Amino acid sequence: MQEHFVWVTTRRIRPGALEEFEEAWRPATQPQGMHRAFAYWSEDGQEITGVSFWDSEEACASWRSSEPETQRRAAMAPYVLEEREGFYRGRELAIPGGSSG
Repeated sequence: MQEHFVWVTTRRIRPGALEEFEEAWRPATQPQGMHRAFAYWSEDGQEITGVSFWDSEEACASWRSSEPETQRRAAMAPYVLEEREGFYRGRELAIPGGSSG
């Protein structure tokens, strides 16, 4: 099975700040080494989990220490109340009798 390298960040944002946060959250360019990214919002729009898939832990770390990412994080900061993040390695689960996707 193919191994994936994933960065997950969950942020609680100020009430009513979802639109402004989304504008600040999107990177200006595609980070090198990132394949895909997903965002998931809580029903109240105050918690957002971002999941991004990377070539390697090194590619993710390189982006996270870059100037564009520093600027992006500074732009998000006024809207963020709490943040949790982590890097994970894993693979897709095979579910008996199910289909992937």
